[in-house]
Amino acid sequence: MSYTYEKLSSNKAKLSFVFPAETFDDAMQKAFLKVRKSINIPGFRKGKAPRKMVEALYGEGVLYDDAINLLFPDAYEAAVKEYDLHPVDQPEFFAEEIGSGKDLKFHVEVFVRPDVTLGQYKGLEVEIEKQTLTDAMVDAEIERDRDKASRTIDVEDRPVQNGDVVRLDYAGTIDGVAFEGGTAENQTLTIGSGSFIPGFEEQMIGMAIGEERDLNVSFPAEYHSAEVAGKDAVFHVKVNGIQVVEKPELDDDFASDVSDFDTFAEYKADVVKRLTERVEKNNENAAKNALVEKAVENAQVDIPQPMIEAQCDYMIREMEMNAAYQGIRLDDYLKYMGMTREALKAQNEPEAVRRVKNELVIEAIRKAEGIEPTEEDIEKQIAEQAERYGEDPEKFKANLTEQQKEYLKDDAAISLVLDLLMKDAVIREKKAEEPEKEEAPAETEKPKKPAARKRTKKAVEENKETEKAAEE
Repeated sequence: MSYTYEKLSSNKAKLSFVFPAETFDDAMQKAFLKVRKSINIPGFRKGKAPRKMVEALYGEGVLYDDAINLLFPDAYEAAVKEYDLHPVDQPEFFAEEIGSGKDLKFHVEVFVRPDVTLGQYKGLEVEIEKQTLTDAMVDAEIERDRDKASRTIDVEDRPVQNGDVVRLDYAGTIDGVAFEGGTAENQTLTIGSGSFIPGFEEQMIGMAIGEERDLNVSFPAEYHSAEVAGKDAVFHVKVNGIQVVEKPELDDDFASDVSDFDTFAEYKADVVKRLTERVEKNNENAAKNALVEKAVENAQVDIPQPMIEAQCDYMIREMEMNAAYQGIRLDDYLKYMGMTREALKAQNEPEAVRRVKNELVIEAIRKAEGIEPTEEDIEKQIAEQAERYGEDPEKFKANLTEQQKEYLKDDAAISLVLDLLMKDAVIREKKAEEPEKEEAPAETEKPKKPAARKRTKKAVEENKETEKAAEE
């Protein structure tokens, strides 16, 4: 058996194979022995008809696919390994010569991880909107802790007021007909939160426990459900209970309840320290993301469509898992939003392209610079992950699988690439518009780990698994 490689483009390869006639004939015989038990020919017991009779009746081509499947996977894997190819899709098969007594000749064409032509990636200049810690941010963080420490108290001696938490039943109709999602029991609603349709919460003010009332509202024209968008509706509501939120005083008792500090001054100083670190980390992450985007912009790469589709599928699986954690089926959510999976995939495609480009360019820089993480780098990455999950680093490390260790090794390498980009970069501050309301700074997006690489050769694995009694 022999094979040759030809580069068709920056993202497509051609592998040509030649198997000697005797090798192919041997594979044909093995294929016959494999399939004959399922062949029934008059005059012969099932599975006992000779090969010549089967070929005379069905043609010898009936054995070609099985014979090729016996020869191709190992040969393909060897060729891919020798030429250091990274297929991203199943190979397309092209027969050139096939038949008993002849050499088997064919070639396959397959999309592979594309070549990347790097542009400038050192000494880049970028602008970012830098965060600055303000008193308002500190107050917002303290208020968040205060909300967590708050308690709700039942109110029975007065009607609903703005700011109350109300338990209610409601049933909505449009022109006297109920609609999907318009009915619920014992729902919790904070009056004044703007959670419900405009006008709904305002009309509940003044209602007493046990009281029922019809509320007349109009769905916004841009409402997510086309079935009710822009239509007038009537909601029959009943108040089951009223609660008021009681917040603690900002004093030493509050500090000891929500933190490890005995005084409010110490607690607030710690809040400032934590938020300062968060702002600094956010600015660093924003700079790294901007530098990656600039390096990608300067590079040239022709991404094969299968890589984009695979990343879109991966993103949808992520969404499916996140929805499941919240007890929601993604298909139900899409139906509610009036969207199909195909539309969701199309919507995610620009982000998928961005992720794949980032992956390819970061990997190309790593290769160009010969970057390999040391054990110390990997240990640092493991420690950071352990801290993120609130676990002891040594215990966290002991429970890692080999695959997870490899993943963290890649993460460590990516961190080194990002450090390289930062080394001689010029980071300028872009003035951001004044926000209407300042809140505690949420963590900004960390530089993303590139999309998971397809390390397996899908076609080879599928053929191998066919040989293992049709496992998945």
